[in-house]
Amino acid sequence: MGLSEKIKPFVEPFTDSVYYGVEGQVIKRMSTVAAPYPLSHTPSFVFSQPPVEKILREYAHSHASVVVQLGLTLTHLTQEEDFATLTLKHEDGQASSVKAKYVIGCDGASSSVRAFAEIQLEDLGFDEPWLVVDVMVNARGLAKLPKTSVQYCNPERPSTYVIGPGHHRRWEISINPGEDSKRMATPESAWKMLAPWLTEEDGTLWRQASYRFHALVANQWRKGRVFVAGDSAHQQPPFLGQGMCQGVRDAVNLCWRLEAVLQGSAAPSLLDSYGTERKSHVTELTTRIKGIGKIITERNADKARERDAKLLADCEGVVMPMPRQDVQPALSVGLLGSIAHPARGTIFPQPLLQDASGALVRMDDIYPAGWKIVFNANASDDLVDAAKNHHLPSLLSLKLGSTELTEAEGVLAKWFDRYEVQAAIVRPDHYIYAVCKTTHDLAVQLGGLNLI
Repeated sequence: MGLSEKIKPFVEPFTDSVYYGVEGQVIKRMSTVAAPYPLSHTPSFVFSQPPVEKILREYAHSHASVVVQLGLTLTHLTQEEDFATLTLKHEDGQASSVKAKYVIGCDGASSSVRAFAEIQLEDLGFDEPWLVVDVMVNARGLAKLPKTSVQYCNPERPSTYVIGPGHHRRWEISINPGEDSKRMATPESAWKMLAPWLTEEDGTLWRQASYRFHALVANQWRKGRVFVAGDSAHQQPPFLGQGMCQGVRDAVNLCWRLEAVLQGSAAPSLLDSYGTERKSHVTELTTRIKGIGKIITERNADKARERDAKLLADCEGVVMPMPRQDVQPALSVGLLGSIAHPARGTIFPQPLLQDASGALVRMDDIYPAGWKIVFNANASDDLVDAAKNHHLPSLLSLKLGSTELTEAEGVLAKWFDRYEVQAAIVRPDHYIYAVCKTTHDLAVQLGGLNLI
C-alpha cells in the first residue's frame, strides 16, 4: 500500500519469547527466522495501534472511490439475487439505505452482519478470562523488566509479558476462578497484579481491560452476497498475536477475488473458495495456537511439572529457539494446483532485488500484485516458452538471474534449491498456486487453472 515508511516510527521488531516453567527454568523459546528474511521485512513486529490506524484511515480517505461514514448502526440486511440492501440508523435517529453488489462484514466479534446473514460460529474449545494491562514504563521501571518477551507458565496464574514499541509494555494475566473480571479491570487491581514486576512509581497505566479469549470460527464465510472477515469470522487465543494477522489474510484473500470478478476476468464462483481456504487455514492455525496455549495455561501443578520435564527431555536439556513462522500452516484446500507438493499453498518469497542502478528494492515495489510465474535461473528455454501457452490475463513471467529479477541476498535461489522445482505459479495474494519441474507439469497446472 506504500505506507511502510509512514508507519515505521510506530513499529518495532518483536523480541524472542522465553517460556518459564514451574521452577522458573527456561522450557521453551520462540524467535523469528534468521536473515536474510524470506519476505525481506523483519518477520515479526509489534506496533502502536492508534497512530497506525490513523495512517490507515487517512489512506482510505485519500481515495475518491472510498466514502467513510462513522456513527452508523446497521439495523437490517436483506438480499436479492443481484444485490444486498443495508438499512442504517444515523446518530441523529435518521435512517438511510445502501444497495451493494457485495457486502463484507468485518464488524467485530459481535458482528451484526454475521447475525443478519444467519451465519453461526463453531466453538473450537477455548474460553478463558484474562486481564490485559498496557503501561508506559519509565527508565526506572525498564531497568527492572526482562529484555525479552516472556510466557510465565505458572499454574497459579499464567501470564504473558510483551515488549512493545518504545516504552510500551503489555501484560496479559489470567483471571482465576472466583475473581470478578470487572473489578480486576480497575487501576487499583491492575497495579496489584503488576506487583511482581512494577510499582506505580515505575510507569503510567495506559489502559486495562478484561477479556474472554475464545477459539471460534464461522461455519460459513459466504452467504449469497454477504461475506464475513476478521473477528466477525473468527476469534482465537492471543498466544501468537494472530488475531489481526488473520484478518489481514482474510482481506487479501477475498479482495483479489472480488477485483477479478468485478472486472470480469473471473467467474463469480471464484468467490466460493475464499471461505473454503480461510476457514481451513484459520481452524488449523487456531488449533496450533491452542497447543501453545496449553503449554502456557496448564493449571495442574503436577501436570505442569510433567510438561516442563517433557519439553526439556525432548530437546535434551538444550532449549533452542523455534521460529514463530514455523507455526504457520500452508493453504491445504481451495484454489490450488492439482499436483501435491510441500511448497504448494505456502507464501512465495519476496526477495530484495537490485535495480539497474544497483539500488535495493523489494519485489512488490517493482511488480504489482497479480498472477506471476517465476522460473529458476537454470530453467530451460522450453519450460519458459511453455508458459506462453496460457489463458490467464496478464500473467507476468520472470526468470531468476535476468535483468528483471536479479536478487541481492540469494533468498529465491535457496528457495528453488530447497524445493527442487524449476517454476512457481504465484497467485495475486502471493500464495503459491503450484510448482513445476517439467513442461508437462506446467501444462497440467496452467491447464487446470480455469477462472472463467
